[in-house]
Amino acid sequence: MPLKPQGLKKAAAKVLAAVGGNVTFRSVTPGTYNTSTGKVVDSVSDTTVKGFIKGVTAKEVGGLIQSGDRRLTVAASSLTSTPSTADRVIISSVTYQIISVNTVEQANTAISYELVLRS
Repeated sequence: MPLKPQGLKKAAAKVLAAVGGNVTFRSVTPGTYNTSTGKVVDSVSDTTVKGFIKGVTAKEVGGLIQSGDRRLTVAASSLTSTPSTADRVIISSVTYQIISVNTVEQANTAISYELVLRS
């Protein structure tokens, strides 16, 4: 009997909690223009999640992927919204830009996200 999407979500969360390390996911919401200061201040919200980090391979380098980029896999259930390239990830005090987001799905239910990161 195949696992249902909710069962896969739970399984992904359990595996990443067991083998993953702590990372900080920083959700960035575009701010509004402040006429007094002349600046736009974004709103950020940090969440600590478990994730599995690995480097990109030499075969992947080219086009969007650059040498030194990293891949981070996080359980979809650990985030309240789908990550975007506007968001950031903090690993060991280094802030990474999200270059791309790949959603692993089953029956239109997000199971995990694979993020390509660049510092």
